[in-house]
Amino acid sequence: MKNFFILLLIGFLILVSLGEGAAQEETPLGMAVEFMDHAACAYISQDKGWFKEEGLNLTTYESYVTGMALAAALARGDIQVAYICLIPAINVYANAKVPIKIVAGTHKYGYGLVVNPDKVKIIQDLEKPDIRLGCVREGGAVDVLLHRTMDNYNLNKEKILNRIQRMDPVKQVLAIKMGQLDAAFLPEQWATMAEESGFKMLLMSQEVWPEMQGSVLVVKEELIKNHPDLVKKLVKVTKRATNWANQYREEAAEIMARQLQIAKGSLFPINTAEEAGRLDITPEVLFRSMERLKYTTDINPEMVQETIDYLAKLGYIKSSFPAEDILDLSFIEE
Repeated sequence: MKNFFILLLIGFLILVSLGEGAAQEETPLGMAVEFMDHAACAYISQDKGWFKEEGLNLTTYESYVTGMALAAALARGDIQVAYICLIPAINVYANAKVPIKIVAGTHKYGYGLVVNPDKVKIIQDLEKPDIRLGCVREGGAVDVLLHRTMDNYNLNKEKILNRIQRMDPVKQVLAIKMGQLDAAFLPEQWATMAEESGFKMLLMSQEVWPEMQGSVLVVKEELIKNHPDLVKKLVKVTKRATNWANQYREEAAEIMARQLQIAKGSLFPINTAEEAGRLDITPEVLFRSMERLKYTTDINPEMVQETIDYLAKLGYIKSSFPAEDILDLSFIEE
């Protein structure tokens, strides 16, 4: 009889354990990612089935061309996780009051200034009235890099800002192909793609802003509160994919090319799908692009604070705030 009760107790504990595991797997997770090699760890994890392997139930997995569009998606209730550039993450936290926490980094750098070498030979040429300059809209990561460049090189902002053609990276690369721009501030992989049209990389973000934090992994605060184990698994998968990408860069570029091609099919509206289809994102281009990023999950709170302070200085957020308000690095330290 004693053995019977012991077996019954063991069986009960097993059922409870299985029930908790099933409940965790059933917790729906909406994820948003950048349509760029900035989010390589997410695309690699999706391709290799590592999210599923960890029991993460991704009911939504959406790609966005710009960090600003992705930031807007974070305000939706069905998106709990995002791989997003640091600057739009700060904007959506400070301005839209979306309760998010940065739980890991994904890369440093990843932005650049590409130019027509026949028309722009030095940074100061950007001040010339006939130079057609492209950039994303105000508040985007490369827009902030543009401001940092103007500060560092003492450029005349009045001569530059009123001539900028504001458009997303896809339209900028298409405009470059059609000879409609002379220079463009772009995120990777788009900056490297511009080189295919004869443009030259004149300046990279590491030259303008040493140790610049590129993208980060953010989660809604409620996910940390209600399902910390899921956040732990997300960080674990992100570390695994980041380490793998650094070790097998050529294969990582091939996976990125395949995954971006899949995402491209549903990303663009009908009226721009044909144009976007002309942009061939090849493994060779992605390999060169990824070599220009430093993939790491480490994140420096001092750099995050510097970025917050600079955004406040530019007026993109109302006021500065302590970096620890948006950071929760306890998961990456485990």
